[in-house]
Amino acid sequence: MIGTHKSMYRSDLLSGKRILITGGGTGLGKSIGLRYVELGANLVICGRRKEVLEQTAKEFKDSLGVSIETHVCDVRDAKAVESMMDAIWAMGPLDVLLNNAAGNFLARTERLSTRAFDAVVDIVLKGSAYCTMDVGRRWIEAERKGTVMQILTQSAMTGMPFTVPSAMAKAGALAMIRSLAVEWGPYGIRTVGVVPGPFPTEGAWSRLMPKERIGEAPIEQGVALRRVGEHHELADLCVYLISDSAAFMTGEAVTIDGGRWLQGAAGASAYNMQQWPDSTWESLKPKKTKE
Repeated sequence: MIGTHKSMYRSDLLSGKRILITGGGTGLGKSIGLRYVELGANLVICGRRKEVLEQTAKEFKDSLGVSIETHVCDVRDAKAVESMMDAIWAMGPLDVLLNNAAGNFLARTERLSTRAFDAVVDIVLKGSAYCTMDVGRRWIEAERKGTVMQILTQSAMTGMPFTVPSAMAKAGALAMIRSLAVEWGPYGIRTVGVVPGPFPTEGAWSRLMPKERIGEAPIEQGVALRRVGEHHELADLCVYLISDSAAFMTGEAVTIDGGRWLQGAAGASAYNMQQWPDSTWESLKPKKTKE
């Protein structure tokens, strides 16, 4: 979480902006949402687990005294997305959509099932597309300006071994924001992307950076600045990109990774992973959960 780090922005910078963050109940989405609320935004979050959304809403209420709007929605389901947007618009139109919902895990591509492949692509690519197309249509019909921000990964630009479905899906999402920057620009709709580097979170970090991958060397050695990112650093960048100060910026993806990709995004870990025995891969398989 952002903790006690004070924002460099004035406290009312996002006042009046209504913002939806998909997957906003946990991880980076939660940290970004907290900063948005601190700066006056009217925050809406969605996710698949009601209890997670309710817990996040309670935390925001307890710490900031602010109520946020929550919606249970599986963004892989286009009809569910449409129903959610209807409910959101009934309370007021959005100004910003932040596509943050994602899924990813380490796997040897030749061993992936089609179901495992779809589990990632359906959330990252289809979910982002469904949400973006829905809000875009509503903005255009109402002659209303808006901003879509997409959380990306370096694999969208460079590819990445052992996370092929995510790399493919994120590359598609990057192509989406670049394409729509031109197509929707005349309507006053901006599209921007953020490419976070190593920002530890409880869920994704343990799945994608197990000790078997990084070995004994700390992850910081693979980062030019020799440290991992702090959530408030990412959140403040995400504030700028949706603010009126970035009104002339569209179709761009901004990397914030401490120089990691310049040093080699996969680095020595890719070689290490190629040497893993079957038992290591088996131990890293995602646990089956009830739908």
